[in-house]
Amino acid sequence: MSRMDAQRCAMLKAYAYSKCETCRKALKFLRQRNIAFEEFAIRETPPTVPELKAMLRGCGNVRRLFNTSGADYKALRMSEKLSKISEAGALELLAKNGNLVKRPFLTGDGVNLVGFDEVEWEAAFARNEKCGNTL
Repeated sequence: MSRMDAQRCAMLKAYAYSKCETCRKALKFLRQRNIAFEEFAIRETPPTVPELKAMLRGCGNVRRLFNTSGADYKALRMSEKLSKISEAGALELLAKNGNLVKRPFLTGDGVNLVGFDEVEWEAAFARNEKCGNTL
């Protein structure tokens, strides 16, 4: 593996919340398959705007990046405000408030996944043969 490939492999980032059962399942999924990743506490260290943009390109809908069942989303009345915010504004808001970001959030190494659906994650890693991250 070249040095550049090794650097790319180290870039898989998993943003999760330790008290979230879905996040724990996603991290277990990665560990069971020996998929290398770096874990970040999503509330304290939200994804960056470039990471959010990459995720948005994959899912196509900024609303999908929001944790619509979260307390912050409801307290800020985002369901009423989201349609009035620009895409750039929404991404800035997410980058500043990890509680608003749908989790788990996995990005890097050609993978961009938000939320955990085991079938979707298996398919994504089956397509992604770089760095040995295959199923």
